[in-house]
Amino acid sequence: MPFIGWGLFVVIVLTGLALDLFVFHKKPHLVTFKEASIWSTIWVFLSLAFALYIWWTMDSIAAVNYLTGYLLEKMLSVDNLFVILLIFNYFKIPEASWHTVLFWGVLGAIVARALFIFMGLTLVQVFHPIIYLFGAFLLLTGMKLLFQKTKKVTPKKNWIIKISGYFFPVDEYFHGEHFFIKKQGKLFATPLWISLLAIETADILFAVDSIPAILAITYDPFIVYTSNIFAVLGLRALFFLLARSLVLFRHLHYAISLLLIFVGLKMLLSDYLKIPPWIALSVLCAILLIFILASLLLDKKEKGKKDE
Repeated sequence: MPFIGWGLFVVIVLTGLALDLFVFHKKPHLVTFKEASIWSTIWVFLSLAFALYIWWTMDSIAAVNYLTGYLLEKMLSVDNLFVILLIFNYFKIPEASWHTVLFWGVLGAIVARALFIFMGLTLVQVFHPIIYLFGAFLLLTGMKLLFQKTKKVTPKKNWIIKISGYFFPVDEYFHGEHFFIKKQGKLFATPLWISLLAIETADILFAVDSIPAILAITYDPFIVYTSNIFAVLGLRALFFLLARSLVLFRHLHYAISLLLIFVGLKMLLSDYLKIPPWIALSVLCAILLIFILASLLLDKKEKGKKDE
């Protein structure tokens, strides 16, 4: 991909983040459903427009791989929204401060994903058989998800939070949008900082699954990184859009387990069976559609039982 492609990607990302933080969310406030819908639509539009750019400057296969990676990351990201909501509830973070924590969380994710993707691609290039290890890991993770119980958040066991506590004592009160405050000449961390650390840790653990999964689609660093980041950038708006209806996604782990099993098998068989990009994209779309329909039907059935 020419330098102009990376340049355009950086400009879009930086412009979107700058407008989000310094214009539309300059003052802390509760993000409404309408506002979340608008921002979610904007990020989806930019992501699809970038797919057209890839099609125009590269080829249709690259564009399909980008869309597959984007959809894959989006589906995996929805599962991560549960963890974020649990963290916010655990620390009793005011809803008006959710956006601030998520904004800085996304910035951290952009850097972390770059490191993980670089490491993953380097490992594949230096030691190609590692793809079988990645494939087996995804396959086992997908099978494990089928029997996974309700997610629990235990920040007290989070090693990053423990390390932070050695350097910055935690103040029990909130102080606006501040992550740190000074009291009697000493620096204290606020609950916002602790929640941010918890979210960043969750994202690192989440990337352990998502990065090998995207490498099952393509090894092109431009496609891998741009599709991954565009999906992550839309995560904040998607969170506020779905925060009130996440109950509809409580069975998401079944869809994700099928998804991980599919990409795991794809990676394990990559040297023996070449699955065309459009088939991989069709499988992901089918899994997503079946999950959405099943979730809506189950929710309707449960509501009907309550009304009886």
